[in-house]
Amino acid sequence: MNETLNTLLQHRSIRKFTAQPLDKATVDLLIEAAQAASTSSYMQACSIISITDPKLKNALRDISTQDYVADNGHLFMFVADTARNAEIARMQGAEPVHQGSADRFLAGVYDATAACQNMVIAAESLGLGAVYLGSILNDVQKVMDLLGLPPLTFPVFALAVGYPDQTPQQKPRLPAQIVHMENRYVPVGERQDALAAYDKALADYYGQRASGSRAETFSHMAAAYTYTQQAKRTVLGKVIRKQGFFY
Repeated sequence: MNETLNTLLQHRSIRKFTAQPLDKATVDLLIEAAQAASTSSYMQACSIISITDPKLKNALRDISTQDYVADNGHLFMFVADTARNAEIARMQGAEPVHQGSADRFLAGVYDATAACQNMVIAAESLGLGAVYLGSILNDVQKVMDLLGLPPLTFPVFALAVGYPDQTPQQKPRLPAQIVHMENRYVPVGERQDALAAYDKALADYYGQRASGSRAETFSHMAAAYTYTQQAKRTVLGKVIRKQGFFY
């Protein structure tokens, strides 16, 4: 197995970091790696904001309710950004009539996601740890206000990067026979034996990680996720439209 595959297959989310900040050279290298990711139609519809102001990091921590949003080596915000190319179009004397379409919004989300995953892989190859922060969506309007995001932009997620101060077990994933299909969609009801085996494996994982205080299956977690929702996330569609998307 080569080094790249080993890095990918050893991935763990890190939620506890040392106090050591990333130096500028490392931050610059991670940005370069992120920019090397694939981009939809070569429009590069993603912006990355480094969050270095302690007050701002604390405000984002309060929104996310997770301490590691403030306590890390560096915090990046990944933004779907069709505003930049709209401005370039106007500078060229063109009217950017399609920059708010669902197609262009998704392209920005694709670009932000690909760039962020590139950064995660680069960080882990350097011995750093990282964790995605979808929890910024707990109050996305406040996040946009804090960052001064204009119309035709949307913060997709943040990424905390730093020097790991923990060595967590690797969380088991769904079996390939459930997620990998051939020629047609296969309902999970046709893979119940594999799901049951995975439920047991995950319950064992949680039992070991939490000293037996948590015994939970994936089926239980997935079911609960379908009927629970953080209050302000219910308005995400309205906020996205307010930003000028999905006309």
